[in-house]
Amino acid sequence: MTRAIERYAVIVDPYSSGNQFAKEFAREGVRLVAVLSCAEPPEVYAASYRPQDFFKVYVAPAADLKALADELRDYSPICVLTGCESGVELAERLAPMLLPQAANAPGLALARRDKGLMAAAASAAGVPMMKQICTNDFASVERWRVDNGLAHRHLVVKPPKSASTDGVSKVSPDESLQVAFTRLLDKPNRLGIINDRVLVQEYLAGTEYVVDTFSYAGVHTLCSVCKYTKLANAHGMAIYDRMEWVSHDDPIIQTLADYAERVLDALGIAWGNSHIEIMQTTDGPRLIELGARPHGGGHPALCLIATGDSQVHRAVRYFTQGVTPPKRFTLLKHMNVVFFRALAPCIARNLEKLHALGALRSYVDASIQVKEGQAVPATRDLFATLALGFVVLANDDPQQLAKDVEAVRQAEAEVFQQDMQGVA
Repeated sequence: MTRAIERYAVIVDPYSSGNQFAKEFAREGVRLVAVLSCAEPPEVYAASYRPQDFFKVYVAPAADLKALADELRDYSPICVLTGCESGVELAERLAPMLLPQAANAPGLALARRDKGLMAAAASAAGVPMMKQICTNDFASVERWRVDNGLAHRHLVVKPPKSASTDGVSKVSPDESLQVAFTRLLDKPNRLGIINDRVLVQEYLAGTEYVVDTFSYAGVHTLCSVCKYTKLANAHGMAIYDRMEWVSHDDPIIQTLADYAERVLDALGIAWGNSHIEIMQTTDGPRLIELGARPHGGGHPALCLIATGDSQVHRAVRYFTQGVTPPKRFTLLKHMNVVFFRALAPCIARNLEKLHALGALRSYVDASIQVKEGQAVPATRDLFATLALGFVVLANDDPQQLAKDVEAVRQAEAEVFQQDMQGVA
Protein backbone atom coordinates (compact mmCIF):
# COMPACT_ATOMS: atom_id res chain seq x y z
CA MET A 1 0.00 0.00 0.00
CA THR A 2 1.19 3.53 -0.69
CA ARG A 3 0.07 6.85 0.76
CA ALA A 4 1.66 8.91 -1.99
CA ILE A 5 -1.56 10.87 -2.64
CA GLU A 6 -0.73 12.79 0.51
CA ARG A 7 2.66 14.31 1.25
CA TYR A 8 4.54 13.32 4.38
CA ALA A 9 7.69 14.38 6.22
CA VAL A 10 9.50 12.41 8.92
CA ILE A 11 10.74 14.23 12.04
CA VAL A 12 12.97 12.30 14.44
CA ASP A 13 12.58 13.29 18.11
CA PRO A 14 10.43 16.38 17.46
CA TYR A 15 11.31 18.04 20.76
CA SER A 16 12.72 21.44 21.68
CA SER A 17 12.81 23.57 18.51
CA GLY A 18 11.88 20.47 16.53
CA ASN A 19 8.29 21.03 17.56
CA GLN A 20 8.19 24.11 15.32
CA PHE A 21 8.23 22.03 12.13
CA ALA A 22 4.61 20.95 12.61
CA LYS A 23 2.98 24.35 12.11
CA GLU A 24 5.07 25.22 9.05
CA PHE A 25 4.62 21.87 7.31
CA ALA A 26 0.88 22.05 8.04
CA ARG A 27 0.72 25.38 6.17
CA GLU A 28 2.02 23.50 3.12
CA GLY A 29 -0.47 20.66 3.51
CA VAL A 30 2.21 18.16 4.53
CA ARG A 31 1.47 15.56 7.19
CA LEU A 32 4.14 14.77 9.75
CA VAL A 33 5.24 11.36 10.95
CA ALA A 34 7.20 11.34 14.21
CA VAL A 35 9.85 8.76 14.99
CA LEU A 36 11.00 8.63 18.59
CA SER A 37 14.37 7.27 19.67
CA CYS A 38 12.81 6.19 23.00
CA ALA A 39 9.24 5.50 24.08
CA GLU A 40 9.27 8.64 26.23
CA PRO A 41 11.18 11.85 25.52
CA PRO A 42 14.11 12.68 27.79
CA GLU A 43 12.87 14.58 30.83
CA VAL A 44 14.58 17.78 29.70
CA TYR A 45 12.56 17.75 26.46
CA ALA A 46 9.26 16.31 27.70
CA ALA A 47 7.41 19.63 28.01
CA SER A 48 8.07 20.45 24.33
CA TYR A 49 6.62 17.22 22.92
CA ARG A 50 3.28 17.62 21.12
CA PRO A 51 2.12 14.16 19.91
CA GLN A 52 -1.15 15.67 18.67
CA ASP A 53 0.79 17.39 15.86
CA PHE A 54 1.56 14.10 14.11
CA PHE A 55 -0.37 11.85 11.75
CA LYS A 56 1.46 8.85 13.18
CA VAL A 57 4.05 8.30 15.91
CA TYR A 58 6.54 5.44 15.81
CA VAL A 59 9.04 4.33 18.44
CA ALA A 60 12.24 3.04 16.89
CA PRO A 61 13.61 -0.33 17.98
CA ALA A 62 17.00 -0.25 19.65
CA ALA A 63 18.77 -2.34 16.99
CA ASP A 64 17.41 -3.39 13.59
CA LEU A 65 15.59 -0.56 11.79
CA LYS A 66 14.63 -2.53 8.67
CA ALA A 67 10.97 -3.17 9.62
CA LEU A 68 10.50 0.45 10.67
CA ALA A 69 12.17 1.73 7.50
CA ASP A 70 9.93 -0.51 5.37
CA GLU A 71 6.85 0.98 7.02
CA LEU A 72 8.10 4.56 6.77
CA ARG A 73 9.01 4.06 3.11
CA ASP A 74 5.32 3.49 2.43
CA TYR A 75 4.75 7.19 3.17
CA SER A 76 7.18 8.27 0.42
CA PRO A 77 8.50 11.00 2.74
CA ILE A 78 9.78 14.20 1.17
CA CYS A 79 12.45 14.54 3.88
CA VAL A 80 13.83 13.09 7.10
CA LEU A 81 14.70 15.83 9.58
CA THR A 82 16.16 15.82 13.09
CA GLY A 83 14.16 17.64 15.75
CA CYS A 84 16.75 17.88 18.52
CA GLU A 85 20.03 16.45 19.78
CA SER A 86 18.63 13.16 21.11
CA GLY A 87 17.41 12.28 17.60
CA VAL A 88 20.63 12.90 15.65
CA GLU A 89 21.95 9.34 15.59
CA LEU A 90 18.59 7.79 14.70
CA ALA A 91 17.90 10.33 11.96
CA GLU A 92 21.35 9.70 10.48
CA ARG A 93 20.59 5.97 10.36
CA LEU A 94 17.10 6.35 8.90
CA ALA A 95 17.77 8.98 6.22
CA PRO A 96 20.01 6.77 4.00
CA MET A 97 17.42 3.98 4.22
CA LEU A 98 14.50 6.20 3.21
CA LEU A 99 16.04 8.97 1.08
CA PRO A 100 19.61 8.06 0.13
CA GLN A 101 19.66 10.89 -2.42
CA ALA A 102 19.04 13.43 0.39
CA ALA A 103 21.12 11.95 3.21
CA ASN A 104 24.39 12.99 4.77
CA ALA A 105 27.54 10.91 4.31
CA PRO A 106 26.80 7.62 6.16
CA GLY A 107 30.45 6.95 6.98
CA LEU A 108 30.62 10.05 9.17
CA ALA A 109 27.27 9.58 10.91
CA LEU A 110 28.75 8.92 14.35
CA ALA A 111 31.04 11.95 14.02
CA ARG A 112 27.96 14.13 13.73
CA ARG A 113 26.93 13.18 17.29
CA ASP A 114 29.97 12.05 19.26
CA LYS A 115 32.14 15.07 20.08
CA GLY A 116 35.34 13.03 20.22
CA LEU A 117 34.78 11.51 16.77
CA MET A 118 33.64 14.93 15.55
CA ALA A 119 36.94 16.53 16.51
CA ALA A 120 38.92 13.70 14.95
CA ALA A 121 37.01 13.94 11.65
CA ALA A 122 37.38 17.73 11.48
CA SER A 123 41.11 17.52 12.26
CA ALA A 124 41.59 14.81 9.64
CA ALA A 125 40.02 17.13 7.06
CA GLY A 126 42.47 19.90 7.95
CA VAL A 127 40.07 22.11 9.92
CA PRO A 128 41.96 24.12 12.60
CA MET A 129 40.89 22.70 15.95
CA MET A 130 41.60 23.04 19.65
CA LYS A 131 43.74 20.41 21.38
CA GLN A 132 41.58 17.63 22.82
CA ILE A 133 41.37 13.96 23.71
CA CYS A 134 38.38 11.63 24.16
CA THR A 135 39.08 8.46 26.13
CA ASN A 136 38.09 6.25 29.07
CA ASP A 137 41.71 5.99 30.23
CA PHE A 138 42.87 8.75 32.54
CA ALA A 139 46.51 7.77 32.13
CA SER A 140 46.15 8.66 28.44
CA VAL A 141 44.81 12.06 29.45
CA GLU A 142 47.79 12.66 31.70
CA ARG A 143 50.23 11.83 28.90
CA TRP A 144 48.28 14.00 26.44
CA ARG A 145 48.31 16.94 28.85
CA VAL A 146 52.08 16.79 29.29
CA ASP A 147 52.84 16.12 25.60
CA ASN A 148 50.76 19.15 24.57
CA GLY A 149 52.20 21.54 27.13
CA LEU A 150 48.91 21.83 29.03
CA ALA A 151 50.05 20.71 32.47
CA HIS A 152 49.70 24.25 33.83
CA ARG A 153 46.71 25.36 31.75
CA HIS A 154 42.98 25.38 32.36
CA LEU A 155 41.12 22.49 30.73
CA VAL A 156 37.50 21.69 29.90
CA VAL A 157 35.95 18.33 30.74
CA LYS A 158 32.66 17.23 29.18
CA PRO A 159 30.64 14.17 28.14
CA PRO A 160 31.01 13.18 24.45
CA LYS A 161 27.25 13.02 23.81
CA SER A 162 25.67 15.60 26.08
CA ALA A 163 23.76 18.75 25.18
CA SER A 164 23.15 22.23 26.59
CA THR A 165 26.44 22.39 28.57
CA ASP A 166 25.34 19.36 30.63
CA GLY A 167 28.30 18.03 32.60
CA VAL A 168 30.72 20.63 31.27
CA SER A 169 33.29 21.88 33.78
CA LYS A 170 36.40 24.02 33.72
CA VAL A 171 39.34 22.56 35.62
CA SER A 172 42.14 24.84 36.81
CA PRO A 173 45.76 23.64 37.17
CA ASP A 174 45.24 23.57 40.95
CA GLU A 175 42.18 21.31 40.76
CA SER A 176 42.13 17.55 40.30
CA LEU A 177 41.58 16.69 36.66
CA GLN A 178 41.14 13.06 37.65
CA VAL A 179 38.24 13.91 39.96
CA ALA A 180 36.46 15.79 37.17
CA PHE A 181 37.19 12.95 34.74
CA THR A 182 35.95 10.24 37.13
CA ARG A 183 32.85 12.26 38.00
CA LEU A 184 31.63 11.83 34.40
CA LEU A 185 32.99 8.46 33.31
CA ASP A 186 30.38 5.65 33.24
CA LYS A 187 27.72 8.03 34.59
CA PRO A 188 24.48 8.96 32.75
CA ASN A 189 24.12 12.44 31.26
CA ARG A 190 20.90 14.47 31.21
CA LEU A 191 19.77 12.68 28.04
CA GLY A 192 20.11 9.29 29.77
CA ILE A 193 23.24 8.28 27.84
CA ILE A 194 26.09 6.61 29.74
CA ASN A 195 29.39 8.46 29.35
CA ASP A 196 31.55 5.62 28.06
CA ARG A 197 34.40 8.09 27.53
CA VAL A 198 35.21 11.64 28.62
CA LEU A 199 36.25 14.53 26.38
CA VAL A 200 39.07 16.74 27.70
CA GLN A 201 39.87 19.95 25.82
CA GLU A 202 42.19 22.91 26.18
CA TYR A 203 40.34 25.94 27.51
CA LEU A 204 39.84 28.53 24.79
CA ALA A 205 39.72 32.27 25.42
CA GLY A 206 37.88 34.45 22.97
CA THR A 207 34.39 35.35 21.79
CA GLU A 208 31.89 32.54 21.39
CA TYR A 209 29.49 32.54 18.45
CA VAL A 210 26.80 30.18 17.28
CA VAL A 211 26.33 29.76 13.53
CA ASP A 212 23.03 28.25 12.38
CA THR A 213 22.79 26.78 8.90
CA PHE A 214 20.55 24.95 6.47
CA SER A 215 22.18 22.78 3.80
CA TYR A 216 20.80 21.27 0.62
CA ALA A 217 22.68 19.12 -1.91
CA GLY A 218 25.97 20.15 -0.33
CA VAL A 219 25.22 23.89 -0.48
CA HIS A 220 25.42 25.53 2.94
CA THR A 221 23.33 28.60 3.77
CA LEU A 222 23.73 30.89 6.77
CA CYS A 223 20.47 31.41 8.69
CA SER A 224 21.81 33.48 11.59
CA VAL A 225 24.84 34.22 13.72
CA CYS A 226 24.56 34.97 17.44
CA LYS A 227 27.16 35.98 20.00
CA TYR A 228 27.06 34.41 23.45
CA THR A 229 27.98 36.15 26.66
CA LYS A 230 28.61 33.68 29.47
CA LEU A 231 29.64 33.87 33.11
CA ALA A 232 32.08 31.56 34.83
CA ASN A 233 31.55 30.81 38.49
CA ALA A 234 32.17 28.16 41.12
CA HIS A 235 29.10 26.15 40.15
CA GLY A 236 29.78 25.63 36.48
CA MET A 237 31.89 26.75 33.57
CA ALA A 238 29.27 28.13 31.22
CA ILE A 239 26.43 30.09 32.74
CA TYR A 240 24.49 31.77 29.95
CA ASP A 241 24.12 35.50 30.37
CA ARG A 242 22.96 36.82 27.01
CA MET A 243 22.63 35.88 23.36
CA GLU A 244 22.84 38.67 20.78
CA TRP A 245 22.06 38.44 17.06
CA VAL A 246 25.04 39.64 15.00
CA SER A 247 24.41 41.97 12.07
CA HIS A 248 24.83 40.58 8.56
CA ASP A 249 27.36 43.31 7.76
CA ASP A 250 29.66 42.60 10.71
CA PRO A 251 33.13 41.66 9.37
CA ILE A 252 33.18 38.54 11.56
CA ILE A 253 30.37 36.98 9.51
CA GLN A 254 32.56 36.02 6.56
CA THR A 255 35.21 34.50 8.81
CA LEU A 256 32.66 32.42 10.67
CA ALA A 257 30.79 31.40 7.51
CA ASP A 258 33.96 30.19 5.81
CA TYR A 259 35.02 28.20 8.85
CA ALA A 260 31.53 26.74 9.37
CA GLU A 261 31.45 25.50 5.77
CA ARG A 262 34.77 23.71 6.30
CA VAL A 263 33.35 22.01 9.40
CA LEU A 264 30.14 20.99 7.63
CA ASP A 265 32.07 19.50 4.73
CA ALA A 266 34.47 17.71 7.08
CA LEU A 267 31.55 16.04 8.86
CA GLY A 268 29.82 15.02 5.65
CA ILE A 269 26.80 17.27 6.10
CA ALA A 270 25.03 18.02 2.84
CA TRP A 271 21.39 18.17 3.99
CA GLY A 272 19.42 19.68 6.84
CA ASN A 273 20.02 21.98 9.78
CA SER A 274 23.17 22.44 11.83
CA HIS A 275 23.97 24.40 14.97
CA ILE A 276 27.68 25.20 15.17
CA GLU A 277 29.37 26.68 18.23
CA ILE A 278 32.64 28.43 17.38
CA MET A 279 35.15 30.28 19.53
CA GLN A 280 36.88 33.17 17.78
CA THR A 281 40.38 33.20 19.27
CA THR A 282 43.54 35.17 18.57
CA ASP A 283 44.59 32.22 16.39
CA GLY A 284 41.34 32.27 14.43
CA PRO A 285 38.07 30.33 14.74
CA ARG A 286 37.99 27.00 16.55
CA LEU A 287 35.13 24.52 16.69
CA ILE A 288 33.60 23.93 20.11
CA GLU A 289 30.98 21.50 18.84
CA LEU A 290 28.32 20.98 16.20
CA GLY A 291 24.74 19.77 16.55
CA ALA A 292 23.28 18.26 13.38
CA ARG A 293 19.84 19.70 14.13
CA PRO A 294 18.13 23.08 14.58
CA HIS A 295 19.20 25.54 17.25
CA GLY A 296 17.27 24.51 20.37
CA GLY A 297 15.29 26.45 22.95
CA GLY A 298 12.76 27.78 20.46
CA HIS A 299 15.40 29.78 18.61
CA PRO A 300 13.92 29.48 15.07
CA ALA A 301 10.77 31.38 16.10
CA LEU A 302 12.92 34.16 17.55
CA CYS A 303 15.13 34.19 14.49
CA LEU A 304 12.04 34.77 12.36
CA ILE A 305 11.51 38.05 14.23
CA ALA A 306 15.15 39.09 14.00
CA THR A 307 15.79 38.14 10.35
CA GLY A 308 12.43 37.30 8.79
CA ASP A 309 13.61 33.71 8.28
CA SER A 310 14.86 30.66 10.19
CA GLN A 311 16.30 27.18 9.88
CA VAL A 312 12.83 25.66 10.17
CA HIS A 313 11.31 27.95 7.54
CA ARG A 314 14.15 27.39 5.07
CA ALA A 315 13.88 23.63 5.46
CA VAL A 316 10.11 23.60 4.99
CA ARG A 317 10.20 25.90 1.94
CA TYR A 318 12.95 23.86 0.30
CA PHE A 319 11.39 20.44 0.81
CA THR A 320 7.79 21.46 0.06
CA GLN A 321 8.24 24.04 -2.70
CA GLY A 322 11.81 23.56 -3.92
CA VAL A 323 12.62 27.16 -2.93
CA THR A 324 16.39 27.69 -2.91
CA PRO A 325 17.32 29.65 0.23
CA PRO A 326 19.68 32.63 0.14
CA LYS A 327 23.31 32.04 1.09
CA ARG A 328 23.17 34.66 3.84
CA PHE A 329 20.67 36.44 6.11
CA THR A 330 19.70 40.05 6.81
CA LEU A 331 19.29 41.31 10.37
CA LEU A 332 16.08 43.32 10.59
CA LYS A 333 16.10 44.15 14.32
CA HIS A 334 18.69 44.34 17.09
CA MET A 335 17.76 41.40 19.30
CA ASN A 336 18.88 39.84 22.59
CA VAL A 337 17.83 36.89 24.69
CA VAL A 338 18.58 37.74 28.31
CA PHE A 339 18.82 34.59 30.43
CA PHE A 340 17.86 34.54 34.10
CA ARG A 341 20.64 33.40 36.42
CA ALA A 342 20.85 32.31 40.04
CA LEU A 343 24.48 32.87 40.95
CA ALA A 344 23.97 31.21 44.34
CA PRO A 345 21.22 29.10 45.96
CA CYS A 346 18.21 31.26 46.81
CA ILE A 347 14.47 31.52 47.25
CA ALA A 348 12.64 33.19 44.36
CA ARG A 349 10.78 36.25 45.63
CA ASN A 350 9.03 39.25 44.09
CA LEU A 351 8.07 37.39 40.91
CA GLU A 352 5.91 40.35 39.94
CA LYS A 353 9.17 42.12 39.02
CA LEU A 354 9.77 39.61 36.22
CA HIS A 355 6.19 39.71 34.98
CA ALA A 356 6.35 43.53 34.87
CA LEU A 357 9.13 43.30 32.25
CA GLY A 358 6.39 43.00 29.65
CA ALA A 359 6.10 46.78 29.82
CA LEU A 360 9.63 47.32 28.45
CA ARG A 361 9.78 49.07 25.08
CA SER A 362 11.90 46.28 23.63
CA TYR A 363 9.88 43.40 25.06
CA VAL A 364 9.03 40.57 22.64
CA ASP A 365 8.45 37.51 24.77
CA ALA A 366 9.44 35.84 28.02
CA SER A 367 9.66 32.42 29.59
CA ILE A 368 9.22 32.61 33.36
CA GLN A 369 9.42 29.10 34.78
CA VAL A 370 9.93 29.83 38.50
CA LYS A 371 7.24 30.36 41.11
CA GLU A 372 7.02 32.60 44.16
CA GLY A 373 8.77 31.01 47.13
CA GLN A 374 10.49 28.33 45.03
CA ALA A 375 13.88 27.08 46.21
CA VAL A 376 16.31 27.70 43.37
CA PRO A 377 19.74 26.04 43.17
CA ALA A 378 22.72 27.86 41.71
CA THR A 379 22.61 27.75 37.92
CA ARG A 380 25.07 25.18 36.55
CA ASP A 381 24.21 24.59 32.88
CA LEU A 382 21.82 25.59 30.10
CA PHE A 383 19.16 23.11 31.21
CA ALA A 384 19.14 24.87 34.60
CA THR A 385 19.08 28.26 32.88
CA LEU A 386 16.01 27.34 30.85
CA ALA A 387 14.37 26.02 34.02
CA LEU A 388 14.47 29.62 35.29
CA GLY A 389 13.57 31.38 32.05
CA PHE A 390 14.58 34.29 29.88
CA VAL A 391 13.35 37.51 28.29
CA VAL A 392 13.50 38.26 24.57
CA LEU A 393 14.14 41.88 23.64
CA ALA A 394 14.23 43.49 20.20
CA ASN A 395 14.45 47.09 19.09
CA ASP A 396 15.53 49.21 16.14
CA ASP A 397 17.39 51.43 18.62
CA PRO A 398 20.42 49.66 20.17
CA GLN A 399 20.60 52.19 23.00
CA GLN A 400 17.03 51.48 24.06
CA LEU A 401 17.77 47.77 23.85
CA ALA A 402 20.77 48.18 26.18
CA LYS A 403 18.62 50.08 28.70
CA ASP A 404 16.04 47.31 28.68
CA VAL A 405 18.71 44.63 29.15
CA GLU A 406 19.82 46.48 32.28
CA ALA A 407 16.21 46.65 33.48
CA VAL A 408 15.97 42.87 33.21
CA ARG A 409 19.11 42.47 35.33
CA GLN A 410 17.74 44.84 37.97
CA ALA A 411 14.52 42.83 38.20
CA GLU A 412 16.47 39.58 38.32
CA ALA A 413 18.52 40.82 41.29
CA GLU A 414 15.32 41.41 43.26
CA VAL A 415 13.91 37.97 42.46
CA PHE A 416 16.94 35.68 42.85
CA GLN A 417 18.27 37.19 46.07
CA GLN A 418 21.32 35.33 47.29
CA ASP A 419 20.33 35.04 50.92
CA MET A 420 19.40 31.42 51.40
CA GLN A 421 21.68 28.86 53.00
CA GLY A 422 21.64 25.15 52.29
CA VAL A 423 19.76 24.97 49.02
CA ALA A 424 21.51 22.32 46.92
